[in-house]
Amino acid sequence: MDSDVVDLLAQLVAIDSVNPALVPGAAGESGIAAFVASWATGVGLTAKVVEEVPGRPSVIVGSGGTGGGRTLLLCGHLDTVGVGGMAAPLTPLIEGDRLYGRGAYDMKAGLAAALIACQEAHRAGLAGEVLVAAVADEEHSSVGVQDVLRHVRADAAIVTEPTELTVAVAHKGFVWVEIEVTGRAAHGSRPHLGVDAITGTGPILMALEQLGVRLQEVEHRLLGPGTLHASLIAGGREESTVPDRCVLTFERRTLPGETVADVERDVTELLARCVAGVPGLRATSRVTLAREPFETGADQPIVAEVSAAVQDVLGRPAEVAGVSYWADSAFIAAAGIPTVLFGPDGDGAHAEVEWVSVAGTVACARVLTATAARFCR
Repeated sequence: MDSDVVDLLAQLVAIDSVNPALVPGAAGESGIAAFVASWATGVGLTAKVVEEVPGRPSVIVGSGGTGGGRTLLLCGHLDTVGVGGMAAPLTPLIEGDRLYGRGAYDMKAGLAAALIACQEAHRAGLAGEVLVAAVADEEHSSVGVQDVLRHVRADAAIVTEPTELTVAVAHKGFVWVEIEVTGRAAHGSRPHLGVDAITGTGPILMALEQLGVRLQEVEHRLLGPGTLHASLIAGGREESTVPDRCVLTFERRTLPGETVADVERDVTELLARCVAGVPGLRATSRVTLAREPFETGADQPIVAEVSAAVQDVLGRPAEVAGVSYWADSAFIAAAGIPTVLFGPDGDGAHAEVEWVSVAGTVACARVLTATAARFCR
């Protein structure tokens, strides 16, 4: 199994699967989805391609249980971000314990480990079934996992994003908010006739900074506090015109229990304070994208099963933690499937130098295999 997972990882890294929503004209998931489906049927597994969004296929791979056991869903994404200034992004290179290449860490190693665990479940003839959702578009809008969830049912799930071999049971959500500040244009020589939307945005930026400070007062036990940062700003027409429009976008990272409505309420109140008493200045906001936070209770059986597998395979107690990034786990948990994250260690997600630990990838495959044996018996 050890060499199988490394070989499969190398094959996956060699396939261009840059998300076309991030890089127009990029390869997308069609080639890698076809490879995964072919590999799965070639080793005796089932494979179903789901493509509700044309050109953005996902693959559901199944071990085919003998009957009577629980179903475990393993989920990993097929797509990667762009290759940027990488020298040889599609050439998997092993140096010592590191395998380099775009997507090696985020997250083709986790996907390879999941597929090998599914193969091992098939070979073992487990009563329950192991499903692998190899999904499209996680790096942009997560259309793949949403498509797959209309086709599968499971008793628990593991998302194999890189967690440094910890059992992750929580992550933050995020809300992207666009604020439009409008004033009145005027000639630069007659500023008293205009209302400057850019300087009017200044108090809003300061108020957002103060809100970010207040967020530090409440901490989640695994995730710390919620956060806020300004992301984009644009405005004005030309140098000699008082600007009548400025658009500011910020991101708010939310904790479990916080909602989009909470964020919208805070922004509405903030804007009302900032434009009060400024004639002709108006500020409105809209949410452009939101993803829910995620948390699985420690009492869920899948947490105990993965933790026990870590102890058995790695010979140490499992570390249960949160992760800093958002993942498809939020969608899976929202569908009523108890979910954790577990994946290998490495570094360089979205960076010019990306690598995953070979030993960590092997360990991940072994833990997933042991978890499936426990959970699906």
